Amino acid sequence: MSMLDRFALDGGVAVVTGAGRGIGEGIAIGLAEAGCDVVLTARRENEIEAVAEQVRALGRRALAVPGDITDGEFVDQLADRSKQEMGKVTLWVSNAGGADDRTPRHLADMPDRQWDYQMDLNLRAVFTGARAAARVLEDGGSIINISSGAALKPSPNNGPYAVAKAGVDSLTRTMSTELAPRGIRVNGVAPGPVPTEVFMEFFGASEEDIPKLGKKLGIPLGRLGTPEDVANAVVFLASEASSWVTGQTLLVNGGNR
Repeated sequence: MSMLDRFALDGGVAVVTGAGRGIGEGIAIGLAEAGCDVVLTARRENEIEAVAEQVRALGRRALAVPGDITDGEFVDQLADRSKQEMGKVTLWVSNAGGADDRTPRHLADMPDRQWDYQMDLNLRAVFTGARAAARVLEDGGSIINISSGAALKPSPNNGPYAVAKAGVDSLTRTMSTELAPRGIRVNGVAPGPVPTEVFMEFFGASEEDIPKLGKKLGIPLGRLGTPEDVANAVVFLASEASSWVTGQTLLVNGGNR
């Protein structure tokens, strides 16, 4: 097997949550370009159907399954349907995440409802996804959890999100050890600032601001990230090229600290 062949994902079947736009869309397309068939899920059916069409245009199979990833029963059904209709599941990417009303607040002013919503979406859904994946993945499969650089530092006005993502990092480390005897690897990717819809609303930024925001936020490489930057890391962690990597969360952040 050549070096480049080790990055190929031919014959794989990936489930990607939050796949209708932004980072999730980029991951789904990147996996398809690397050779994967893809199951896409998110709340908005029209968005995941549009991404599914892009996957099919690349010559891969695609299945769009709309639903609420915070509903554990739906997650289990998603796992079963993916295996039944696609024949197998080799990769599960928990990407869905974000905030509720996207209003910056200090933790001392955080209502219970906002805290609970973010824990459910950003941590509990990753746990239920990994649990469902462990049940349907073939030995040698892989789970990749999308975390955030916010987990590694103080995150004023965004506390619940950062706390939840720190929990995701811990979950990744623990499950990687527990599933290692089955040959299932569990890793994470922690993106830095990427101009998703949530990011733009949180910072009150416009499209015109994007070229300047990298330097304004002090990113050493001078630019914001892209969904493709994150997808590249996911493809690596899903591939044979990373076969001796598990329990790690890879920072993809332009050198941001």
